[in-house]
Amino acid sequence: MKRISSLGCWLMAALFFVPASARPTDQKNDVEAIGSRNVAHKSIVSIEREVAIGRQYAMEIDKSAQFVTDPVVTEYVNRLAQNIAHNSDLKVPLTIKVIDTPDINAFALPGGFMYINSGLFAAAEEEAEVAGVISHEVAHVAARHWASQMTKSTILQYAMVPLIFTPMSYPVYVGVSQAMNLGIPLTFLKFSRSAESEADLLGLQYMYKAGYDPNAYVAFFGRMMDEQRRSPDSAPAVFLDHPMTGDRIIRSEETIKEVLPKKASYLVSTSEFEDVRDHLLATMKRRKLQKSEADKPTLRKREAAKESPAQGESPSKHSDKPPVLRRHE
Repeated sequence: MKRISSLGCWLMAALFFVPASARPTDQKNDVEAIGSRNVAHKSIVSIEREVAIGRQYAMEIDKSAQFVTDPVVTEYVNRLAQNIAHNSDLKVPLTIKVIDTPDINAFALPGGFMYINSGLFAAAEEEAEVAGVISHEVAHVAARHWASQMTKSTILQYAMVPLIFTPMSYPVYVGVSQAMNLGIPLTFLKFSRSAESEADLLGLQYMYKAGYDPNAYVAFFGRMMDEQRRSPDSAPAVFLDHPMTGDRIIRSEETIKEVLPKKASYLVSTSEFEDVRDHLLATMKRRKLQKSEADKPTLRKREAAKESPAQGESPSKHSDKPPVLRRHE
């Protein structure tokens, strides 16, 4: 019994030790060290295993999702994403695909498999805004937030074992279990507040290193938050996976001011972005029009009732001649 309790204490200590040891030092704020520094959290999940799990999930998504296949769009988005990945701390290859949906969202699977919705382009006003969202997702992968979550969850499960043998009432055991699992994400698409904050910090650095204006990221989410306030029922899907708060925006503004050196000029947008955005908007508008036309009610003409054959007459001998009225003798 004492051995089991010691195991639980050791695992609980490991739970708090892993994030502390994995937490980057001041190098996390050193923009010049991007690419040569290690910002990944330690995990019991190997990078190879993480990539394999991400690939498996990606295969499932690829089976059901409808993608934008226009090479003009896909090549542009891939080039944009690879430029950001090249200016990041990412240690695995990045694969990005565009899902054909008006929802405003983007997400990254473990191991560098990223998806961006075409609706994001409709909501963005500049290329730098899209670059900011992609940079945020790249940061989640570079910091290995999903693997870190799985490590914490696994350690917590083992740490609960000694409690089963500890004399306590069942309600108390349930209460402790709920408290210890508080804040553990249910899926790999939703991260803790600290992980989102770190992804903001790193993502701003990545888009900055790639040449983009980091203020565009803050401006984009600020605009999305204003739209959410005006219409709470139509909140963008990006807020469901990555809830943005006023505190995060304030911290992002502080990061831009305190961490990122000022540049003489930034890349804000390009004519290629405008072309791709206009193309996607036209496609979405055309599809919406087609859907509305298909949903319209249609009137069907009533077919002329077929005449029944006269009494004693065979149906096969029935003709289209008008009926004859006979006098009753």
